[in-house]
Amino acid sequence: MNVSASTLSLTVADVDASRDFLCTHLGYKVAMADDGFASLTCEGAAVDIVLLRKGTEVLPAEQRDREAGGLILAFTVTDLAAEEARLRAAGAPITMPLREEPWGERLFQMTDPNGVVVQLVEWAVLDHDTDGGESAAVHVITPSADSVTVSPNATMTGLAAPSRGSAELSTWTVTMEAGATGPEHSISREQVWTVTAGALEVTCDGHTEKVSAGQTLILPADLIRRIHAPEQAETHVSMRSDGVASVPGTEGTRELPWAR
Repeated sequence: MNVSASTLSLTVADVDASRDFLCTHLGYKVAMADDGFASLTCEGAAVDIVLLRKGTEVLPAEQRDREAGGLILAFTVTDLAAEEARLRAAGAPITMPLREEPWGERLFQMTDPNGVVVQLVEWAVLDHDTDGGESAAVHVITPSADSVTVSPNATMTGLAAPSRGSAELSTWTVTMEAGATGPEHSISREQVWTVTAGALEVTCDGHTEKVSAGQTLILPADLIRRIHAPEQAETHVSMRSDGVASVPGTEGTRELPWAR
């Protein structure tokens, strides 16, 4: 068999919605279109996509009411972290954040308006060990301007995170100027703070502790805390990567961009 091209045909309820999603976020272009039909192509992509409206008479009768449920449309890409950042900034519906599997696959998922799951994948380079087997490559992370978040009270510099190669943990540094005080908040995961310069005063669950350079503080999950810097301070923080913040008196939770 000599395969000259590959096309994936998806039956969906709303052809226009899936067409716009693929063209807006994944670089596809419309090659042909008609009522209830769109043929899409993308330079460099391994597969073209045809969208057919559910119920169209072009399909055999037994296939007309089937939809693309349970299907994952997967694309292998380079620089997966940059792709996730681009898509988040564009407002794409990311329904599974970036993660790394033990076997070396890094991926995240979006879901289009018709429920089609689109998965972007990058494979970690594998190194051969001395016994001839394979082990996941070591990730070396260099902080960059893109990993810095500046708030009114502190500057956070992201280090390890799922978007930068870690599978389970996130680490970052916090710098606070003398006199700065952060807002009251809680975090859904335990955090470990090691002060590397200066000192912090941390009020948690009604108790205040001063933590000086060289000391480490463990902050339990879900307890209200407030961080104050009586002098300029620098701290290294670690946490499970899925932790989110809550602020008393407000609804919902907030992601920590430097930990993603």
